[in-house]
Amino acid sequence: MWLGPEEVLVANALWVTERANPFFVLQRRRGHGKGGGLTGLLVGTLDVVLDSSARVAPYRILHQTQDSQVYWTVACGSSRKEITKHWEWLENNLLQTLSIFDNEEDITTFVKGKIHGIIAEENKNLQPQGDEDPGKFKEAELKMRKQFGMPEGEKLVNYYSCSYWKGRVPRQGWLYLTVNHLCFYSFLLGKEVSLVVQWVDVTRLEKNATLLFPESIRVDTRDQELFFSMFLNIGETFKLMEQLANLAMRQLLDSEGFLEDKALPRPSRPHRNISALKRDLDARAKNECYRATFRLPRDERLDGHTGCTLWTPFNKLHIPGQMFISSNYICFASKEEDACHLIIPLREVTIVEKADSSSVLPSPLSISTKSKMTFLFANLKDRDFLVQRISDFLQKMPSKQPGGSGVGRKASTVEPAPEPCPAPPKASDQLTSPSTPLGGRQSSSVQDAPTSSQGLLKLFQRNSPMEDLGAKGAKEKMKEESWNIHFFEYGRGMCMYRTARTRELVLKGIPESLRGELWLLFSGAWNEMVTHPGYYEELVEKSTGKYSLATEEIERDLHRSMPEHPAFQNELGIAALRRVLTAYAFRNPTIGYCQAMNIVTSVLLLYGSEEEAFWLLVALCERMLPDYYNTRVVGALVDQGIFEELTRDFLPQLSEKMQDLGVISSISLSWFLTLFLSVMPFESAVVIVDCFFYEGIKVILQVALAILDANMEQLLGCSDEGEAMTVLGRYLDNVVNKQSVSPPIPHLHALLTSGDDPPTEVDIFDLLKVSYEKFSSLRADDIEQMRFKQRLKVIQSLEDTAKRSVVRAIPGDIGFSIEELEDLYMVFKAKHLASQYWGSSRPTAVRRDPSLPYLEQYRIDAGQFRELFASLTPWACGSHTPVLAGRMFRLLDENKDSLINFKEFVTGMSGMYHGDLTEKLKALYKLHLPPALSPEEAESALEATHYFTEDSSSEEALRQEEQEGGGNEDVQDKKGEEKGISPPDYRHYLRMWAKEKEVQKETIKDLPKMNQEQFIELCKTLYNMFSEDPMEQDLYHAIATVASLLLRIGEVGKKFSVQPGRKPQDGAPEEDELPTPDPPQDLAPELQPPAAGDPQAKAGGDTHLGKAPQESQVVGEGGSGEGRGSPPQLLSDDETKDDMSMSSYSVVSTGSLQCEDLADDTVLVGGEARSPPAIARCGGTVDTDWCISFEQILASILTESVLVNFFEKRVDIGLKIKDQKKVERQFSTSSDLEQSGLSG
Repeated sequence: MWLGPEEVLVANALWVTERANPFFVLQRRRGHGKGGGLTGLLVGTLDVVLDSSARVAPYRILHQTQDSQVYWTVACGSSRKEITKHWEWLENNLLQTLSIFDNEEDITTFVKGKIHGIIAEENKNLQPQGDEDPGKFKEAELKMRKQFGMPEGEKLVNYYSCSYWKGRVPRQGWLYLTVNHLCFYSFLLGKEVSLVVQWVDVTRLEKNATLLFPESIRVDTRDQELFFSMFLNIGETFKLMEQLANLAMRQLLDSEGFLEDKALPRPSRPHRNISALKRDLDARAKNECYRATFRLPRDERLDGHTGCTLWTPFNKLHIPGQMFISSNYICFASKEEDACHLIIPLREVTIVEKADSSSVLPSPLSISTKSKMTFLFANLKDRDFLVQRISDFLQKMPSKQPGGSGVGRKASTVEPAPEPCPAPPKASDQLTSPSTPLGGRQSSSVQDAPTSSQGLLKLFQRNSPMEDLGAKGAKEKMKEESWNIHFFEYGRGMCMYRTARTRELVLKGIPESLRGELWLLFSGAWNEMVTHPGYYEELVEKSTGKYSLATEEIERDLHRSMPEHPAFQNELGIAALRRVLTAYAFRNPTIGYCQAMNIVTSVLLLYGSEEEAFWLLVALCERMLPDYYNTRVVGALVDQGIFEELTRDFLPQLSEKMQDLGVISSISLSWFLTLFLSVMPFESAVVIVDCFFYEGIKVILQVALAILDANMEQLLGCSDEGEAMTVLGRYLDNVVNKQSVSPPIPHLHALLTSGDDPPTEVDIFDLLKVSYEKFSSLRADDIEQMRFKQRLKVIQSLEDTAKRSVVRAIPGDIGFSIEELEDLYMVFKAKHLASQYWGSSRPTAVRRDPSLPYLEQYRIDAGQFRELFASLTPWACGSHTPVLAGRMFRLLDENKDSLINFKEFVTGMSGMYHGDLTEKLKALYKLHLPPALSPEEAESALEATHYFTEDSSSEEALRQEEQEGGGNEDVQDKKGEEKGISPPDYRHYLRMWAKEKEVQKETIKDLPKMNQEQFIELCKTLYNMFSEDPMEQDLYHAIATVASLLLRIGEVGKKFSVQPGRKPQDGAPEEDELPTPDPPQDLAPELQPPAAGDPQAKAGGDTHLGKAPQESQVVGEGGSGEGRGSPPQLLSDDETKDDMSMSSYSVVSTGSLQCEDLADDTVLVGGEARSPPAIARCGGTVDTDWCISFEQILASILTESVLVNFFEKRVDIGLKIKDQKKVERQFSTSSDLEQSGLSG
């Protein structure tokens, strides 16, 4: 490839000059090509250690002028052919021109300009998609692909120089991180180390430092531990490895492959040595962090951030921090964690203006909102650019009408207004008034329900004024007053300044009247609700009356949701809960409905309207508790792992005891999934939910640790799990909220477990205070780090469980050991995942559905099966292997969906590996009968002839139909009616076919007979099977003898079968029999076995006969996963050529059978009524009455001991699996690249 000219000072070190002219030198790397010796070893080592690109390019061309000592690289090449092409171009196009110049500097300038021009031209042609990876990086990617046999689709993200510790010896080399693999290559003095690990196999990834290893990164898989150290920037490398492993876990969890984010802003000029993918991943990480910090919707993308100060009017200070800008929000986070957070939605912004700069306030920017709040930012570095970006985003905001009225929907309670605190009830009046956008749109069921405008608590609360509640009422009033003062000072609604003071107020408890509003605010649900007006009502309308597994589960759990609360003891509350849960299941079918969602949603409905509860549920399930509510509650298991780790750190003396008792796994799921709502009295748990919406999962973990800490002595004295659960259960039942103004709701669990002596009560506010005092060192980013570590562990253990379940589901008579089945499963799963890495256009990249039974989650298509078959089959058939694989696939694919699961795959493999000679031959025999032989093939040539002779015009009709591609059943039915075949006949054939499929499993007598065409295919397979066997000659001779014998047996059998009273073959009804044309008389007498030592027969017999079946046979092997009704195709030329050139096909001697006629006389005939038309052989050459049974084939083979030994020989599948794993990557795209199949 041409290279941008770079200076080279020492041109001859490590290089040998091969060609030269006055202006250019062509060089070869020492040690490459012939010889090499010690120099070659040293150079190879230096290449790997020092120069990442040298191993890619063993040849190079340098430009040099006569008097100059400086050389310039202009091209490099991985092969002599490539470099010679460049050399010749230079000689032909430049030498003449360069000789005209007088000045050497001009020559060099001209050459550099020319080379840059060529590169620009090439890039213009090659990369219209704007791929801006730097040249150095492309070289490294090329090297990675070459070194590890990776396909084009595998993208390199970054590469680093580091050491891999093999034993106690560090091997210096290069670590390549690609989207799906971690690869390492080292070459030291002839010792080569090459490692490839798939990210989906990583079970542990951590950064650690020990005495033995300096600061290193540890990567564990199920069967090895790898240590890498001596990185230039270990932090950056580890962060990238984490991201890639996380993406792989996502793929295992919900089948999301990696998609490059096209919407990210591209830099104007590429960074040196940073790939587009690396930038993409860095941007993703920043986006995730930004969204998590400010609780923004999942599609929000960070545009940029800059340092600045914010004027905070409540304490008259300029607070330093960072301003973040995205397409819908301006956010601010102070450097000190608790000082101030601010979120300004652009939909609220009215004015953005540059204020006058002064020494006190350099480059200030003022932003005003609809709610009359003004925010003053200063010390902005690039203020003009910033203002331009904000105004661009403001222009893109949707028109004000729908947004405005949507915001106004509850402006009186949430959006800060000039007056301090308007009365909340107005919201309900405003909501139901027809002027609001939701008014007209709501489905009758939601619109009429009182829950559409207010929370259930307001509907079911006694209307007693606060004064009647005494001290509790006074306390509640004080809380409300504190919040009103806070709103006055810090603002109300989305644009509120969030400070340490806000957290203090949340910890003291949110008053009942404000709870719904503040939950919406702190969780970020308000943003989504305002920007999607009418969305919930549409969902309710769509989902009403729809039934699914989720709706069944919802119905079952509705009456178990807080049955002790009066709001859910009647149809009003139950109906609202049903609508919210069903709407969410409809919005997010991957989660659908999970137990515990009902409990959480019922609490959300107490404090907010249906729509508000719905958006709070969205925030919970999709952002705040990621992966908690999926079928395998992965998120909760991950946080359970974090809880165990925190118990070890904070309560080491209790940790071991808890492990022994096995308590943590029992408690954490019920505590975390329901946010303590199911284990604590309602009015106490709801205080924890207040803190959770403000602080996130951190609070739940803190409280859980505080509960264990409070019960430490009792827990240490417990002898079993039951006792420990009782201790914790009784403690939680007595956590009370003495400030609650709601009438107490009886806690069912407490009623059931109260003993003789009432235990001491614990105030929820005291518990929270202790949890913050003792465990407040937990930080959100630390929890994210721990989540990553635990996610690897949890998902891999779930994958192991899935593997064990699948292996257990395989019947015992399959013949493989448990270890072999597990190995096969891993190979099978890797093949499925490879389709998602590199073959997104193929049918299996049909996403895996994790809710399916384990056995159905991973499936492969025909192309992938062909690759696995080629590497695992004991019956290697050279270039005939793909044909055999296609037949095996059709035989195994019983439900005809072009995909097979692991059980079907193992059944096919077992047929070839296990059982005696009879079983293996039976498997081979079935591969040469329908449905394996070809999906469109007629079940017997006899029936085909029947249709052909009945209607002389059908040949033309069928040919026409084939051209139209008419393989579907409607067309077929019409054809049947035209031919006068009544529908009962059609069903009769289906019945016969089904019956035949059933009995096929029983005994060898039930196997259908084989016609002559199928028999010829079987012989061809057998001939191909022996090409790599040491007993090759003996086997060929034996099979020739057997084939000739069987041909004669078939001839003899035919004489008996033409008697009038014979039983129809292959289930054809007797009344449909028609006289068939007489078979050609010359066929029978000339089917003689070749002379024992006749090499002519062996070598030449295939030339014609090998071609005949190919031209006439219908195949479906062409592409992976063709539809069942696709028009039949002939084999590709490549395959025909391969089969013709097989050196060993001789059923009969060359001179005896005129096979040219066989090919020339091929005609079109119809299949039976149930199958699409097919090209089959009939007419004068293939004998339609000739047939042979399985018993006859078996008996004939038993006469040849060499064949018996071949089929009874045991083959170890373990070795083949090992080889398959080694070449997995090279095979991964073979079916995309070469559809004709892999050569054995």
